[in-house]
Amino acid sequence: MSLRSLRFTTCMATLGAVSAILSVGSTPAKADEGMWTFDNFPIQTVNTKYGTRIDQAWLDKVRGAAVRLNGCSASFVSGEGLILTNHHCVVSCVQDLSSAENDYVKNGWMPATREEEKQCPGQTAEVLTDITDVTDRVLAAGAGLEGAAFVTARGAETQAIQQEGCGDDPKLTCQVISFYRGGRYALYKFRKYDDVRLSFAPEFQAAFFGGDPDNFNFPRYALDAGFLRAYEDGKPAETPNFLKWNAEAPKEGDVTFVAGNPGSTSRLLTMSQLQRLRDQQLPLQLIQGSELRGRLLAYSATGDEAKRVSVDPIFGLENSFKVWYGQNQALLDPAFYGKKQAEETELRERVAADPALAQRIGDPWTELETVQAAARDLAVPYRQLVTSAGGGSTLYGIANGIVGLAKERAKPVAERRPGFTDAAIARTTAQLGQEVPISKDLEEIYLGFWLSKTREYLTVDNAAVKNLLGRESPEALADRAITGTKLDDVAYRVAAAGMSVEELTALGDPLIDLAMKNYDASAALRTEWDAKVNAPTARAAERVAQARFAVYGDNLYPDATFSLRLSYGAVEGWSYRGVTVPATTTIGGLYERATGSEPFNAAQKFLDAEDRVNKDTVYNFVSTNDIIGGNSGSPVINAAGEVIGAAFDGNIHSLGGSYGYDGELNRTVTVSTAAITEALRNVYQQPRLLEELGVR
Repeated sequence: MSLRSLRFTTCMATLGAVSAILSVGSTPAKADEGMWTFDNFPIQTVNTKYGTRIDQAWLDKVRGAAVRLNGCSASFVSGEGLILTNHHCVVSCVQDLSSAENDYVKNGWMPATREEEKQCPGQTAEVLTDITDVTDRVLAAGAGLEGAAFVTARGAETQAIQQEGCGDDPKLTCQVISFYRGGRYALYKFRKYDDVRLSFAPEFQAAFFGGDPDNFNFPRYALDAGFLRAYEDGKPAETPNFLKWNAEAPKEGDVTFVAGNPGSTSRLLTMSQLQRLRDQQLPLQLIQGSELRGRLLAYSATGDEAKRVSVDPIFGLENSFKVWYGQNQALLDPAFYGKKQAEETELRERVAADPALAQRIGDPWTELETVQAAARDLAVPYRQLVTSAGGGSTLYGIANGIVGLAKERAKPVAERRPGFTDAAIARTTAQLGQEVPISKDLEEIYLGFWLSKTREYLTVDNAAVKNLLGRESPEALADRAITGTKLDDVAYRVAAAGMSVEELTALGDPLIDLAMKNYDASAALRTEWDAKVNAPTARAAERVAQARFAVYGDNLYPDATFSLRLSYGAVEGWSYRGVTVPATTTIGGLYERATGSEPFNAAQKFLDAEDRVNKDTVYNFVSTNDIIGGNSGSPVINAAGEVIGAAFDGNIHSLGGSYGYDGELNRTVTVSTAAITEALRNVYQQPRLLEELGVR
């Protein structure tokens, strides 16, 4: 359990106008479409189209230099653990290192020496080292079982595979990942670094120039870049496999590759699943997200300190809100929705035309329609009491984690929920010992919002609501629980993590008591969801995947699952409704766009350096690469395997990126290494970083 597992910080996700989306992922990929796994990358297709000479050695080099952060992507760019990513991927760390006296979010983090680099609480850096197919083992684990028993068996086998792969080695992470919605499974083994320190971050205004109005748009003028460093045994990690820094900007037409960890796409969902997303899940997220944003904005206006501590949460929530809105608009577009329907109809008809295949596959689409009916009934309580419990409160997340440790530790290992092995419990306890600044004002907002929405949606007479609130109002309970808890004290929560249920109850901590009340209700809902939704969905989705393989072959990329992928494309602008958008912007455009008023006020250091910088330097550029949220910080790589930028956004026409890709309009937005180099040299005077990057 990460201490910031419930914070409202999210990374890049793509948005745009879906009426023009023509390609989706249920048929063989077209154009530059696809977030491909490294063990199934279409090498020959790319080499033929772009005249490149990439091979397995090239792929292995890129894979070994790509880094997965918490919710973001990155890459090693030196042999001494230096990591390039986006500023918005490190801003929560910058916030944690800040105080009212030293606001590094506002002023930037620019240590003069490595000794001044500070650890980012809870951050890890992982490098994929091995991929092993485990499909047969996972599929066999649920044979003959139904409902919750099926989910439990699958979970136990998955946990066993992970334990066999990594054991209790703290330097390794093993994860069994589902691909093609259950069509295949693979064990991904990672080399993990859990001492990750902040090396450099520009001012927030330089990184997010243009603010929310420019977010998911282009032209852009944002220095959305930051540097971390992996440490091992207190020293910079030795990372001989890194991407060489290329300080030259790419030209239009140059081939580009993006290596990163796209979070989640839904291109392989069936129509009944998409319909429930459109009609229930996304509207609820939009309604609640909008109201929470209003509460956070109101709080941020109460004073300088309130504004400082709420910058990151507001940024993350506004980013998420645009994503949810874009996804919902995509599914409301008749042309796009009709295209998805036509593709599903084609697949089903081709299965039906092959009697042997039809007998083997059955009718999983109708089965999934039945599942959606059950999911609609359970979705709201499941969301309020399980997936969104605590409403984003870090302290509630800690309390809930501690209660979970006590509950699961009391069971035999074989009967515990996945993720509660002895080794996992030890790792969680260690994470609880990390110092993380916590704003109790924000905590009270999150908790009170969650309790009030839970009462509103489940009603006052709901048994779970009565159990949570008793005779208190949501606001009063939130105030009492946050004010009265001692979980913001590291020693206290580490001690609590080792206690039994009885000992926790005796503590009388109001937040632990609240988490305890919700734990059993949420556990019962989780079991019901497994039985009525997860298990039958997994069974049916596997057969839909097999149908795709049978009809279209293996030349398919899977939906994104926050696992390492590689996309290919080229630097290219686009035209829309008579307007042509160029592929690049320059630093000079920043000064022309600046108005002096938020959010178009240029950072002071850029204003001070105006006479020194080369205004012709390419600042941001766009390419046809297919990416999605989670790709934030991904290295953009040229054909020689050199890093030429860090992807940080998508253009406005990528609105339906979760559900389809349009090579004519969808674009990845990247901050160039040329601009980062120019800023390090002439804006921030960082000779030590330039030397490490090999820049003269």
